[in-house]
Amino acid sequence: MNIELETIRNAQKESWDKFSPGWKKWDELTMSFLKPHGDAIISYLKPSGNDMVLDIAAGTGEPGMSLAPMLTDGKIILTDLSEGMLQVAKDKAEAGGINNLETQVADACELPFPDSTFDAVSCRLGFMFFPDIQLAASEMARVLKPGGRLAVTVWGVPEKNFWVTCISQIIKKYIDLPVPPEGAPGMFRCAQAGLMSDLFSQAGLKNIQEKEVPGKMMLSSAEEYWNSMTEIAAPFVGALSTADHETVQKIKTEVINSIRQNYPNETAIDASGILIYGEK
Repeated sequence: MNIELETIRNAQKESWDKFSPGWKKWDELTMSFLKPHGDAIISYLKPSGNDMVLDIAAGTGEPGMSLAPMLTDGKIILTDLSEGMLQVAKDKAEAGGINNLETQVADACELPFPDSTFDAVSCRLGFMFFPDIQLAASEMARVLKPGGRLAVTVWGVPEKNFWVTCISQIIKKYIDLPVPPEGAPGMFRCAQAGLMSDLFSQAGLKNIQEKEVPGKMMLSSAEEYWNSMTEIAAPFVGALSTADHETVQKIKTEVINSIRQNYPNETAIDASGILIYGEK
């Protein structure tokens, strides 16, 4: 990995470690919100028996923790850049009595496993942030056994993801944010139709499929939206930290009003992802 990509990786690791307490605090909300992605991945992977499964960018534990009970004699390994995020997953697994699950700090672009190790590989909403997405796809294909299955999800186009564009667009009205270079890690980097399928194909996978994964962020109030997004989303927290108190309050008021205007019941904010499946 070159120096530039390594710098991105190290910054991401530091950021996810820093925000892991926020993810733990909002675990119930985020896991409910992201459940359709895990369900879609599981429906394609269909792990069972003594399968060896790898869950990449596992964060606080899903879909790995839901996959584990399906493996009667198998095992799942959860990897993530962030030790802090994996500790949350580990604590949840221990509390749930899941004993066929292991965690390991690892980079998706440099997986520390031999070729042809796993029957199935999952990655929920991680690809957009990998420094080199083609290398990550190739690494996932490498560690799959012949006939192994890979299922991942990424976020779809901005127009279908008001849950994130609401706050990001309003922040940009008040704070001058640098424009990231084309292809840089980001929320909608993999949203273009066919982009992920092409990556899978170049990695040597076959029987590739894509489908939309719709979802809703269920909230108790517009205030809960603001509170959660400003405690788990590193880019928003970073941007807001550069503004004075008055500006932050203006942004907060406008965000809350925007949620209420677009979703009067304030409880179900639109989201949309893409599932991509392939076989080795």
